[in-house]
Amino acid sequence: MSSAMSVLRGHLFGSLSGYRPAFLRPDLIAGLTVWAVLIPESLAYASIAGVPAVVGLYAAVPALLLYAAFGSSRHLIVGPMSATAALSAAIVGPAVAGNPGAYVAMTAALAIVTGLVGILAGLARLGFIASFISAPVLKGFIVGLALTIIIGQVPKLLGIEKGDGDFFAQAWSVLGHLGDTNVPSMVVGLLTLAGVLVLKRWLPLVPGALLAVAAGVLAVRVLGLDEHGVKIVGHIDPGLPDLGLPAGVGFSDYLSLVVPAAGVVIIGFAEGLGAAKTYAAKEGYPIDSNRELIGLGSANLGAGLCSGMVVNGSLSKTAVNGGAGARTQVSGLVVAALTVLTLLFLTGLFESLPEATLAAVVIAAVIELVDFGSLRRLYGVWTSRLARIYGHATRIDFIAAMAAMFGVLVFDTLPGLLIGIAASLTVLLYRVSKPHVARLGRVGERWVDVANYPEAQVVDGALVVRVEAGIFFADSDAVREDLVAMVDDDTRLVVLDAESSPFIDVSAVQMLLEVRDELSRSAIDLRIARDVAQFGDVVAAVDDSGDLQIFDSITEALEA
Repeated sequence: MSSAMSVLRGHLFGSLSGYRPAFLRPDLIAGLTVWAVLIPESLAYASIAGVPAVVGLYAAVPALLLYAAFGSSRHLIVGPMSATAALSAAIVGPAVAGNPGAYVAMTAALAIVTGLVGILAGLARLGFIASFISAPVLKGFIVGLALTIIIGQVPKLLGIEKGDGDFFAQAWSVLGHLGDTNVPSMVVGLLTLAGVLVLKRWLPLVPGALLAVAAGVLAVRVLGLDEHGVKIVGHIDPGLPDLGLPAGVGFSDYLSLVVPAAGVVIIGFAEGLGAAKTYAAKEGYPIDSNRELIGLGSANLGAGLCSGMVVNGSLSKTAVNGGAGARTQVSGLVVAALTVLTLLFLTGLFESLPEATLAAVVIAAVIELVDFGSLRRLYGVWTSRLARIYGHATRIDFIAAMAAMFGVLVFDTLPGLLIGIAASLTVLLYRVSKPHVARLGRVGERWVDVANYPEAQVVDGALVVRVEAGIFFADSDAVREDLVAMVDDDTRLVVLDAESSPFIDVSAVQMLLEVRDELSRSAIDLRIARDVAQFGDVVAAVDDSGDLQIFDSITEALEA
């Protein structure tokens, strides 16, 4: 318990310690700037989660306040985001299939459970869990998720019926209903999308999403677009949300959400931690991954208890915050205060917001996540040398990214993530089980792989090899096969250069002892050179006879 509480001790509103009056002005400006981006995006992301638009604002206020209290980043902005909103929809939809009226309540319940899981994980110091999702897997997952979000918003953009199923089924549905396109909706949506993208490209400091929302509302009120088939958001209850546990959600419902909530925590934590570390590195302060888990958990718990939805750290809004000059989490507190004012006095303005405009804002926000360039770069990580060593597993990162992307497109969000992780681990295990065993020759004072240096001089009657990996139970059979296969009729000595093998286990030492015995029957010696400390320690502990001789250098092993 004392270890867990030490994560929190002395860190409440940690980013505000040593606050200076000079920080107030840039924090106020940054807060106002972020508010202009957060309001329309929160409304839009709520639509991704399948809940009323105002739920996004309900979630933003407690998320901003509680992250500022418990998180470790001075710049991270926490609120509704596309990835976790889509995850929420994927989790809650099946859970309330027989009771659609419980959708909003289960969405809030998911945020509560996500918060509790995050807090417990942080107190248990499980911040390292982000390492279990590689960057390529996360990239493929995000690309697949972004494509799924975009195809889900296209029907609103065109004013047509939305189809069900995976990405491809929804895309086919869009093609099949193009003849039903509502022209005014399409015009509003495409003009909004073009405007937001142009402003983002050429005037990035201008709050394009907010301007688009204002223009859409104005167009509906002036031109009466809702009378021409353009769907609008509709009535939004003004005021603050109801506080407390969501009505109608039982204990068994909360239990059923624990495992899916863990997936939300992993995705939200990985995305938010990346954003936090990016700006911490720029400003030169540390990020505590365990406090980030607690901060994320607290934000979600607060969002759920305020009738909200799941939240996580936002790279785009954090970039806006940092670019506007924020110095501390006071900027986030300013955003929270402005959002409260919006809920109290400005919700009526958004009732006339066209759904096509909201869809365009969503698409504009996530389209930059469709980063096929990164996937091409992953595919380009290939050389003939790597192909010779690893074969089909050479492009391990590309394989994992594509598995995650198509997993999301075909099987939905959480299965897609798990497929990506499983593919990554499978290919990694394949590569680990088949390490490269190189034959070495001498070039000057260096011993190098003769496959890469044809001019290298080999020693007559001696086979000098190195295993370019640790030697352990998973790869010991492959090492043995390669080692024995390299021995020819002229070989009288085999020297294993252990410098490139940082560790060895009992199984591998027993394998070397067996190889030694096999070689000795052909009058061939096996010697080890240049071991690292733990390698030699394990060999000495297992080889009671001391027959596996270890030398300080390859030259000594050859001359002994």
